[in-house]
Amino acid sequence: MAGGLRARGPGLFTVTTVNPCDTAGSTALLTDQYELTMLAAALADGSAARRCTFEVFARRLPHGRRYGVVAGTGRFLDALARFRFGEAELAIAAGFLDSATIDWLRDYRFTGDIDGYPEGELYFPGSPILSVTGSFAECVVLETLVLSVLNHDSAIASAAARMVSAAAGRRMIEMGSRRTHELAAPASARAAYLAGFHATSNLEAVRRYGVPGAGTSAHAFTLVHSGPDGAHEVEAFRSQVAALGKGTTLLVDTFDITRGVERAVEVAGPELGAVRIDSGDLGVLARQVRQQLDDLGAVHTRIVVSGDLDEYAIAALRAEPVDAYGVGTQLVTGSGAPTAGMVYKLVEVEGLPVAKRSSHKESRGGAKRAARLARSTGTIVEEIVYPATGRYPDPGELGVRELPVPLVRGGELLDRPPLTESRELVARGLVSLPWEGLKLSGGDPAVLTTFVA
Repeated sequence: MAGGLRARGPGLFTVTTVNPCDTAGSTALLTDQYELTMLAAALADGSAARRCTFEVFARRLPHGRRYGVVAGTGRFLDALARFRFGEAELAIAAGFLDSATIDWLRDYRFTGDIDGYPEGELYFPGSPILSVTGSFAECVVLETLVLSVLNHDSAIASAAARMVSAAAGRRMIEMGSRRTHELAAPASARAAYLAGFHATSNLEAVRRYGVPGAGTSAHAFTLVHSGPDGAHEVEAFRSQVAALGKGTTLLVDTFDITRGVERAVEVAGPELGAVRIDSGDLGVLARQVRQQLDDLGAVHTRIVVSGDLDEYAIAALRAEPVDAYGVGTQLVTGSGAPTAGMVYKLVEVEGLPVAKRSSHKESRGGAKRAARLARSTGTIVEEIVYPATGRYPDPGELGVRELPVPLVRGGELLDRPPLTESRELVARGLVSLPWEGLKLSGGDPAVLTTFVA
């Protein structure tokens, strides 16, 4: 039986088992064809059985970024437990593979070992984020699955962490479902929550990952009650308050924002939970609305802003009376969350190092581990990457923490921390960065990675 995971509460998981013959929800075809054609050739020439190690790392950070956040490890491990070839999957592969390879795939299960940085850990160029060891055949077919999950989730989490830092403790709501692929939306919400967001609008992320949900209404709800001139906007507010209570959030900028705030307080009274502004000059409007709310006695009513916010816009609003941010497009799209650029490279065969020498795409041979050095204050000084069979150099007076942890042994998934602990790891990591590492301006990675033989 292969290891799997079963939810036992928000963000909590426990080990269970997966029947290798059960391919319902199989992830085996979340791959590229060349992985299976390589497999076929390796089975034919005998290299398929060679003991190998593949490593996941990023050669560089996206332009302007000073750190990355490891995210998606948990989702990858869940997908690994379902990486099985049933008859439906084999029917696709049979169109270009020989019968011997099809028979091998029919019995496939990963039996090797996987180590990796804990989900929520920071990473820098060259960090050996994940190490996959086993036969060439069983490791090579995992490349696309590993990279598609880690690249997507780490890109979102890294962008989200910058936004959380810019928000300086204010509430962050992920609202990107309508701006990304429907299957990517819950994964995006999970990655944002991991990085410090407080809630999501995506209900599948609530169900699947235990992320807290948030959301009240959109402009359409106001319009259906109000007509074209907004004369009956108050009816929309009355309906929403009747259904959701005075603590709800009313969207006040469908028509005239000053009149909208007036009507909102008229309906809910000073106990109104919040108003949301979704357009215009958010800083100017937030000041205007705050003054108006205070004058109307709604001194505890919060102000939520949304509308194509990124970390720069959030930072610009830091001095304004904004209590919460709703973030969507700039979190989940390529412009806001550029690819993490991670690669999956063969670094060791039968205990001997191998390395790619292509220009600008070099890799470092040999299986590796990493340790992070920090001052007594907790500030990170350096990351040391060293051979897996060796040890890191004497850190002197600096504190040292080894980074990779075991994730899979002999094909069996090991238990892992809940999502809530991974959130805490991100928060601790951001606090431990040198101060310049949190700047939004471009620059070198916040922490130097040193490779030692």
